[in-house]
Amino acid sequence: MFRHKGNRRTFTHNLRLASTLSFIAGIVNIAGVLSVATLTTNVTGHFAFFAEEIVLKNYSKAITILIYIFFFLLGAFTSNFLVEIASLKKPRIAHAFPMLLEVIILVFVGLLQDFNPNYIAYLLLFAMGLQNALVTNISQSVVRTTHLTGLFTDLGIELSQLFFYKKEVELKRLSRNISLRLSIITFFFIGCVLGGLLYETYKLKILLLAAATLLLALFFDNIVVYYHLTKRKIKSNLH
Repeated sequence: MFRHKGNRRTFTHNLRLASTLSFIAGIVNIAGVLSVATLTTNVTGHFAFFAEEIVLKNYSKAITILIYIFFFLLGAFTSNFLVEIASLKKPRIAHAFPMLLEVIILVFVGLLQDFNPNYIAYLLLFAMGLQNALVTNISQSVVRTTHLTGLFTDLGIELSQLFFYKKEVELKRLSRNISLRLSIITFFFIGCVLGGLLYETYKLKILLLAAATLLLALFFDNIVVYYHLTKRKIKSNLH
């Protein structure tokens, strides 16, 4: 689900990618809200908070919010930068570098909980910037996993189109798109709820669950790829 791009990418690849990484984003989202009372998976709300602090003349807080936004941007930049560099020599595993960096950040924050709340927010926003850019790159902007506003917009449009598009090809496309949107929303919601329930006991250690999920996804993807490569080699040797 991480390696295929363009015409080689299927609906199943996107569905697996969307389900796994939206679950992770849901956990990070609730972790940020409960631990440091701020948004850590997207930056839309931070622009409103920034404007509010400017109006209230809380300039130091306004600067902090700008830094939040910057770290999400920096994460997206770093993600694609790492992929582009790795693609020059090892294109098959280029996606793994930002993923492993995200795992390191989530484990670090999960284990070292007692430090400046702003630093926690910076790191989680950076991690979600990494993830969002990677998912966007892999799926060619089809999948988004760290925020839901655009998804609900797309879902509303596609649900309305069901009343007008009747051809089999159109209905198949719509049903797939709707299934993908609902999958992301559902797994984001599950991640939020599960993370919230576990937070009372484990605090920021819930991020270790997100990191483990990401590692398992990477491991499973490699196993699947290895299986198909081995299968092809056996077939070519037989011929």
